[in-house]
Amino acid sequence: MGFLYTLFLAQVAQESSEGAAEKTKELLAEITTWKLTKAILVIVLAYLSVLLIEKLINWFSERVQREWRLSIKQSLPFWRTVVLTAAVAFLLNLFFNLSRNNVLALTGTVAVALGFAFKDYASSVIAGLIALFEAPYRVGDRIEIGNYYGEIVGYGLRGIRLQTPDDNLVTIPHNKIWTEPISNSNAGKLEAQVVTKFYLDRAVDIDLVLKILHRVAYTSKYTQLKLPISVVVEEKPWGTLFKLKSYPMDARDEFIYQTDLIRRTKRIFAKYNFTYPTVPITETEIES
Repeated sequence: MGFLYTLFLAQVAQESSEGAAEKTKELLAEITTWKLTKAILVIVLAYLSVLLIEKLINWFSERVQREWRLSIKQSLPFWRTVVLTAAVAFLLNLFFNLSRNNVLALTGTVAVALGFAFKDYASSVIAGLIALFEAPYRVGDRIEIGNYYGEIVGYGLRGIRLQTPDDNLVTIPHNKIWTEPISNSNAGKLEAQVVTKFYLDRAVDIDLVLKILHRVAYTSKYTQLKLPISVVVEEKPWGTLFKLKSYPMDARDEFIYQTDLIRRTKRIFAKYNFTYPTVPITETEIES
């Protein structure tokens, strides 16, 4: 009995597939030169619209108050999705006359074809749509994903564009969120914590070092004074590690800010003749 039921379901599925294929052939037969011309014009217009929107948003975001820059840039994926959705809906209606029966027939055929041909691409697109709502990253965020760290400067349908500190532009597909951990430094905010490390001899006056580090951070022109400044001390086999944790007013200034802190701190350390570790330090020890 079970075998007959399975055979019946297989026959029904085959008949449905044949019916959908036949319906699709009828729809494709209605394609004309004028429809193809209109489709090309719509595609070009959609492409130019996306480029224009991206340029306008980037131009406008750089000319408003700093507090609004990220909010404006983060609207870019939404507007790109609106334009692409409108273009796709127009093209489908142009070629397939989106009645209920046509939608069902087209959806079944296209879903099977795209499921096999564009599996990875579809996975990236779906992940990108989910990322719009879950927001593991947004335009303007500084993230680390895999071996790459930098600022998100573009958010496309398939992936994001990440600008690294070395000024390289890296494209990362959205489906990496399924498999890769994502570290987000500022999560949509303007500020991102910067950790600046200092390595000193174990005999150093810890209280004096703490006082110096706090003073350097509080007097830096880049420091966001509304956010906390703290120093963490760790004792290592080769000496003492000081971690100065503070926030620049703009996450973009991360490395300029860190350079300013190190330059001014070492200048003061030199006045007090602070000594640095003399025991050889391995790369592993430094990173830890």
